[in-house]
Amino acid sequence: MAIYRQGWKNKLIKCGYTTIIGKTNVGKSTFLNKFLDKKVSITADKSQTTRSNIYAIKTLEKTQIIFIDTPGIHKKSEKTLNKVLRKKPSEVIHDVDVVIFMVSGTKFDDVDKETLDLVYQSNAKKILVINKIDLVKNKKNLFAFVEETFKKDDFFAIVPISAKNNIGIDLVEQELEKALPENEFFYPEEISFQSKNFEISEIVREKVIRLLGDELPYETAVVIEHLDDKKDAFEISANIYVSKQSQKSIVIGKNGEKIKSIGIAARADLEKKFGKKIILKLWCKVQKNWVNNPISLESFGIKS
Repeated sequence: MAIYRQGWKNKLIKCGYTTIIGKTNVGKSTFLNKFLDKKVSITADKSQTTRSNIYAIKTLEKTQIIFIDTPGIHKKSEKTLNKVLRKKPSEVIHDVDVVIFMVSGTKFDDVDKETLDLVYQSNAKKILVINKIDLVKNKKNLFAFVEETFKKDDFFAIVPISAKNNIGIDLVEQELEKALPENEFFYPEEISFQSKNFEISEIVREKVIRLLGDELPYETAVVIEHLDDKKDAFEISANIYVSKQSQKSIVIGKNGEKIKSIGIAARADLEKKFGKKIILKLWCKVQKNWVNNPISLESFGIKS
């Protein structure tokens, strides 16, 4: 039986879950932020920026799309953190209606192939999104790339985009509207799936990655120790955790300049997000080898 919204003649109502899967740094989080026209997932040109499955929602006139942004799949490693993150995409592919498989331009390596094999395990409709087409000099190469790399019949749609430049986002939206099943809307139009603590800690971690990524790749975690949501301000105390004493010196910087810069950048984003004054205090602590400690990972909100 077709589902229509009362008062809307001949307008089918659709709703369902969509996950975005791809190797690290293909632009999944940038795409999601552009699609939603707001920041829900932190971004940086470093691997393991996204560590949790991020849930977000977009409600259109007759379609509601519930997104699940997953950590990027990267090369295998013996570190416990890597193993946990690599499991995240496989946790959701069997419970969604649409899988968006994202690649970066015409690049396709062994990790992309491994990710595609995972996508093929899902019975959901599949949309191939080729991101970063602005970096492909000869656009004719896109057609050859698709022909040589994929079986067209395996995908509900193939959409070239540039998430950074907001090109093709509307085309993905159109294909999702076609692909999702008929359902009443599952959620109110505006809903937040992530807690304030999580959102704040992620924004602080983003600034750590962006400011220190070359010196401190990914062995940092941020934990909110205190959050006081007052009428006109947030008072926040947070710890930045690293694995080694030498990394702590990098985070703090000479005369505390690095951690001060992290705080300034985080405050600016947080004030924009929450619309109130942010009083942010940051400390840096050493938790030795936390990336290999399941208990530490759990305490940092990275659940296996």
